[in-house]
Amino acid sequence: MSAADFSHLNQRDDSVGDPAPPFDPLRLCVFTTIAVIACLLGPIAVAAFAGVAIAGYAKARRDGLLRSRCKLGDTRLVLVYLSVIAVLALAAIPFWVALWVRILG
Repeated sequence: MSAADFSHLNQRDDSVGDPAPPFDPLRLCVFTTIAVIACLLGPIAVAAFAGVAIAGYAKARRDGLLRSRCKLGDTRLVLVYLSVIAVLALAAIPFWVALWVRILG
């Protein structure tokens, strides 16, 4: 090997794993978008998101999911939590509409 032959450099070493991918803050963008929608649509958005989540968790429970990665753990508790949020949001819609009528009227 001559002093000018560097072909042995810059080769992949299979014994070294792939580097960890950089952190993608996509979830932060999603959370911000959801917050903006909730801010603009108020309890209507909360009720809609809760309804979608209830449908998803109910299907997952029927398919056999008993434990969720949600902090509540048991999918029954998650469903109760989401149902309470949905009912409160639906109850708040008339008050929210009345508030906007007073503000804009």
